[in-house]
Amino acid sequence: MSQTTLVLLKPDVIHRGLVGQITARIEQRGFKIIAMKMMKLSSALLEEHYAHLVTKPFFPEIVAYMTAGPVVALIVEGDAVVAGLRQLCGATNPAESPMGTIRADFANTIRYNLIHASDSAEASEVEIKRFFKSEEICDYKKIVIE
Repeated sequence: MSQTTLVLLKPDVIHRGLVGQITARIEQRGFKIIAMKMMKLSSALLEEHYAHLVTKPFFPEIVAYMTAGPVVALIVEGDAVVAGLRQLCGATNPAESPMGTIRADFANTIRYNLIHASDSAEASEVEIKRFFKSEEICDYKKIVIE
C-alpha cells in the first residue's frame, strides 16, 4: 500500500555535498520524491518538531545543529515507505547501522546523523503538514521507458 513520509536532510548533508547521493539512494530504492525544498529552520519550528526532546539537556545542541545551515525537506512516496526509509537510513547511531545504510556509509557521529525520517504513518502525516503546504506537493505518475 502506498504511503508518504517526511525526510529531512540535515545541515551536514548540505555542508558535505551529499544531497544528490542521498536522494539517489531514495530513488534507487524505488521510492518517489513528490516534494522537495531547501529551507532554514527556526527555533520555534524545531521546538514543535522535537517537542518530545525539549526538556532533555542535549536539546540546545539539536537546535544549534539543525540551525547551522539549511536543510532539504522531502516528501517521499511508495509502498511501505515509512519502514523502508527508516531501514535505508539505518540506526540513529551510525556505529550501530548496517553497512549500506545512509548513516553507516556517510555519518560520522550520533550527533551528526545526516537524516530524519518519520517513525510512523501517523507521525509522517503530522510532520508533512508541519513542513509543507498542500500546493507544494507534486503528485505525478512515473514514466516507464523501455
